[in-house]
Amino acid sequence: MWKLVQSGLSVVAGTAEPEYGPESIHPVCSDLSKDEPLYSPLSPKDLEYQVPSHTCVETQTFYFNDDLYSGFAQVIHSNLVGLHTTAQFTFKIFKKSKPDAYVWTSTKLENFTVAGANFYADNLSVEVDDALRVYRIKSSVNPASIVDLTFELIGESVKFGKDGTTYYGTDLANPWGSMRHIFWPRCKVSGTLQLGGNEQFEQDITLNSGLGMYVMALQGMKPHHAAAAWNFLNYQSENYSVVVMEFTTPKSYNTTTVSVGIVTDKNGKTLLGSVDITTKHLKTYTDPVSGWNVPGEAEFTLRGKDLEVQVSGALTNLSERVDVMNELPQFVKNIASGVAGTKPYIFQFSNELDFKLVKDGKVEHSETGYGYTETTFISDVIKPSN
Repeated sequence: MWKLVQSGLSVVAGTAEPEYGPESIHPVCSDLSKDEPLYSPLSPKDLEYQVPSHTCVETQTFYFNDDLYSGFAQVIHSNLVGLHTTAQFTFKIFKKSKPDAYVWTSTKLENFTVAGANFYADNLSVEVDDALRVYRIKSSVNPASIVDLTFELIGESVKFGKDGTTYYGTDLANPWGSMRHIFWPRCKVSGTLQLGGNEQFEQDITLNSGLGMYVMALQGMKPHHAAAAWNFLNYQSENYSVVVMEFTTPKSYNTTTVSVGIVTDKNGKTLLGSVDITTKHLKTYTDPVSGWNVPGEAEFTLRGKDLEVQVSGALTNLSERVDVMNELPQFVKNIASGVAGTKPYIFQFSNELDFKLVKDGKVEHSETGYGYTETTFISDVIKPSN
């Protein structure tokens, strides 16, 4: 997520937006009638890049983990006001037992092109099969992270609402911004990784029985205007997968929290799709570097008609504190932090978390599984005065 935030901040125009009021934000699913489903499987068109002509960032992110390792591979496709497009491939991997020792690469892509749901560049391809159930990611753009991974969808894909999108603007027919997410919440992951020159762990890694999650995102406006904070959960175990994607808008858009969450069983069947989600930061402490109030524990609760799922636990293992502004030119930093009031940091955690499934008020299943979580702070979350 951090590159998506960073890419937009590099084109900050300056002043913060005015307060548009609650009519300026249209959360995903808010326009559904009683007869329309809250969520549905993806169509072939849903998997395609949207490629809008205005300023935006689109990403394909593939999260993976097995008994030893966790990480992600990501393509970032950025468009600056329709005049200039760039693309980047980022990759991160670490041992679950020591998440703060990681291999990280970020490489600019050359001669890139979008072809429906596929993405190509020199020495890189991200392709889905004809059945739209298997993605293969092949990259040799950086000798420190040569990637050949296959993600096979287990069970069902998911989008919320009509198109997975939250819209910004006082006229829903002509929105001036958007935020879109679509998901493969549970995947089988296999493949090889060559990590030449790293001193953290093995240079050649084979994944045979990994689990994964795929999310495609589109942020169709500047990130500090779209969101003041984010929470993200990717929980994977032998029996269940849980994904939560949540953001809270700045005061300009009524400090609105938008959440979507998915729970699947081991076969990828969707047990719960929810927009009624509570994320709690517990045992918070002031981070000495960023100054943000960071959670020492987290609790995600997803609610349905007769089902409730909770994933919670201590965030003991911090993989990385990402200073999003770190790579930006100094003059952009001054504009973004001084004028727009932004101070973006992303905290990436890797921990064992507790899972609990409650049906009709009774605990039906509880277990412990692996949770990768991110907490992102961009600007202060200020509640509206009304």
